[in-house]
Order: sequence, then structure tokens, then C-alpha cells
Amino acid sequence: MNTIVWADDEIDLLKPYIIYLSSKGYEVIPAMSGQDAIDACKEQNVDIVFLDEQMPGLSGIETLQELKKVHPELPVVMITKSEEEQIMEQAIGQQIADYLIKPVNPSQILLCLKKHVHSRQILEEHTNANYRQEFSDITYMINTARTFDEFAAIERTLTQWELKLQDANSSMAELLAMQRKEANAAFAKFIRQNYEQWFEQPDTRPMLSNDVFRKAVFPLLDEGKKVFVVVIDNFRYSQWKTIQPLLAEFFSVRSEQLYSAILPTATQYARNAIFAGLMPLQIQQQFPEYWVEEGDEETKNKYERELIGTMLHRFRRRDEYTYFKINESDFCEKVIRQLKSLSTPLNIAVVNFIDMLSHSRTDSKMMRELAPDEAAYHSLTLSWFRHSPILEFFRQVAQLGYELVLTTDHGTIRVTDPVLIVADKNTNTNLRYKVGRSLSFQDRSIFELAKPAKVGLPAPNLTSTYAFCTGNMFFGYPNNYNYYAQYYRDTFQHGGISMEEMIIPLVHMQPK
Repeated sequence: MNTIVWADDEIDLLKPYIIYLSSKGYEVIPAMSGQDAIDACKEQNVDIVFLDEQMPGLSGIETLQELKKVHPELPVVMITKSEEEQIMEQAIGQQIADYLIKPVNPSQILLCLKKHVHSRQILEEHTNANYRQEFSDITYMINTARTFDEFAAIERTLTQWELKLQDANSSMAELLAMQRKEANAAFAKFIRQNYEQWFEQPDTRPMLSNDVFRKAVFPLLDEGKKVFVVVIDNFRYSQWKTIQPLLAEFFSVRSEQLYSAILPTATQYARNAIFAGLMPLQIQQQFPEYWVEEGDEETKNKYERELIGTMLHRFRRRDEYTYFKINESDFCEKVIRQLKSLSTPLNIAVVNFIDMLSHSRTDSKMMRELAPDEAAYHSLTLSWFRHSPILEFFRQVAQLGYELVLTTDHGTIRVTDPVLIVADKNTNTNLRYKVGRSLSFQDRSIFELAKPAKVGLPAPNLTSTYAFCTGNMFFGYPNNYNYYAQYYRDTFQHGGISMEEMIIPLVHMQPK
């Protein structure tokens, strides 16, 4: 039974409400003064307080202040005859839960109880019921998907339900995770059957990493727009939906599309393809001075600024541009100070925090505790975005009138299933893909590209092949296999084939 404290010096007038609420299963403790209400809340567990604003002794506002000292989380509903704006503002400033004007009817009281006492239970019940109704439709979508756009629709739907169910703390989350696994298995099969054909028939393939500037940025520049392109590294679609409400204060979304990151879904390949407008093999062949091989010690994204210049030159564009790589808060604040002095039509920023979060979670036990699953991972993303200078960066970009193109190079997936691979000592270290000679594995769900050049990938040696993990798998070697399997299980990785890694957002926003 839920307990209500109702403070009103005209206590006799409450009898009809007490009878009504008792019939609904609530216990109502009447209090004739603010002090009585405070004492009642100290003596027993109370779920909500209804508080008359005008009482002798302690006023409603004063009582509210004292209640918040003792029970800051307790919902308090102010009931008053006054409609003065000042009183409302005072009550809101003291974190009141709701505000009702006398006379109130029983349905208003019941609505307050539903809203402030039972909202989570109601949300969970309705969310579970709605997901159960849509479960078979999602299964049908997975079983019948034959195109990239259909898988993108599945990604949208699954992400929507993942975020809804995590907000509702739903028991359906495990069932949804099973559907996500089924969808990724179907998507891996789709990629295995179609990825090479995308390069044989480029006119019919989906949008890829190397198309981003040509299809999404250059048209805006041709319209005379000032454009800011922001690439958030390692940023999956669900994380974009998590932070979207914060950006809604500054921007309105003109378009939101999902496109495909190229394979491997790693910075060296996908992000360089974005900034060069070329596939990795083309970068290696045309600009070998800007291509960093797998075994090289150099940073894999060292030449992004230069690659942007080659792309603009190749398309015979004369757009002046700026480029920023934001790795830490201090530099972000420095960029914010420079924004007002920019006069270039094209401006590009790479934000690396999400990638740093993903890697630190792998290496730090504390970070694993902070983000044990996708829901916590989303929460950390939101907290970073809300409290770091990057939010102020976006605010300034909007105030200065820039069109914003927000995207990423690839997403990430939480891996759970180790799979054995045998390779020579020169093979790369990424857990989701391998490139090298004599790759040997037994798992038939691994996707192997025996002729990398056919899909625009360089080969370190003439006999090198690529092998990609699908679903939630990650590679392990025979040496110390059990140790590394345990160490990397439940970490967030990228480089392979999954909807979370490959189906990524490209959002065009206008300043409000």
C-alpha cells in the first residue's frame, strides 16, 4: 500500500478525498500543519506529499524547504488557491513535483499519483506490452530483409526499443538482445553475399564511407552554406539517438540517414576513406606518402588534413577549409575560442572521446564497472556530452549559423564469443579483423576476403587475405587463448561485421 501525507489546516474538507483514495488502495495520513507533515515523513516511509500552500505556522513553501532537507527525493505536490506567478516560481525553484490550483477533483489527484508514484511501473508495463506486440513484426523484418535499406530500418527499430526498454528497466531486454543477435546473423549473411558486388556494381550499392563528402557535404557548399562537418570516432547509431535531445536545443534535423562503413570498420580504413573520398587501396596507390601500413608504428590517421586537401583538389573544388582534431577538453575550449574568427566555408572537426572511452573500458577495471553493458555505455556517452566542452562547441557552431553534418567512421559492438585463429607473427592485432598470410580458422561464420583488391583494400603481401568476425565474436590466438578470451570478453570492439559497426548515422542539421 502506498502512503500519502496530505497537509491542510482545513482537514475536514479532505474526508471525501481520503475515502476516495482509500478505495483505490492508498493510505492517507492527514496533517493539520506543515510541522505535522514534516514529523509524519520522519516517522514512516511516505511515497508522496500533498501540501497546502497557505497554512498557519510554516507556510507551504517553508514546509517544502524543510521536507527537501530530510527527503530530497520525496515528490511534493503543492495545492493552492493562488495563481500568482511568484508563488509558482518559488515552488518550482524548490523542486516541487507538481502544482495544483484549488478546487481539485479526485481525478487530478489520481493523475498526480500515477505520474509521480507509479510512473516507472506504468512505463515498464506499457513498454513491455508494446514490445510484445511488435516482436513478431521485427522477426518478420529480420527474416525478409534483402537490402541494406531494410537492414537499416531494422537497426532503427532495434535501437528505438533498446533505448525504450533500458529507460523502463524492462524485463524484455533479454528477449530484445536475442533479436539483435538474430538480426546480426542475418546481416552478416547479407554482407557475405553482397559486399563484393557493391564494388562490381557501384551504381546500385548503398552509400559508403568514401561517398560522404561528395553526397552530403559538397551539395551544401554549392548552395552557399557555411558547413561544419563533425566526425565523432567510434560513434554508433544508438549513441547518436542518446545525445540527439541535447542538440535539439540548438539545431533542427533536416535529414537523418544511415549509411555503411567500409570494411574493416576501423579508423585507418573507414575514416581515411571519408576524408580522401577514396577507398584505401586507391589512397595507397595515389598517395602512398599518406597511407600508413598495418605494421607501421605511425598513427593510422596522421594525414587526415592532407587527405582532405587531395579530395578537394581531385573534385576541382576551391573551398578553403579548417581541420581540428579534438582529443581533450582543453583543446576543445581552444577551438571554441577560435570559432568566431573563422571565415572558411568548410570546417571539419574529429572528436575522439568515444573511441578513448571504448579503449579505456577495455584496459581499466574501473571503467568496466562504470559501463558493464550497453545501457551504462549510453549513459556515460550522455554524461560526457552534457558536461564536457563539446556541448558548448555545438552551441557556438549553431549560433554562428553553420549547417552541421554529423557522422562517424564506424560504430562498435560488445564482444562476447572468442573464436580461434592461427596467423603468422606479422598479422595485425585488431580483435575483430585480421589481415595477413596463411590465416587459418574453423568457424564458418568468419567472413574471408581472399582478393582484397576487389573491394578496394590494400594487401601487405601478394598472398594476404582479410578475415572478419561477425556478430559478437572476437579473435584469439592459440597462445594464452583462455587468458585473452577472458580479458577481452564483454569489451567494446570494432573492425568487423555487425549492424552496430557498419550501419552508422549521417545527420544534416540546421541552426535554430
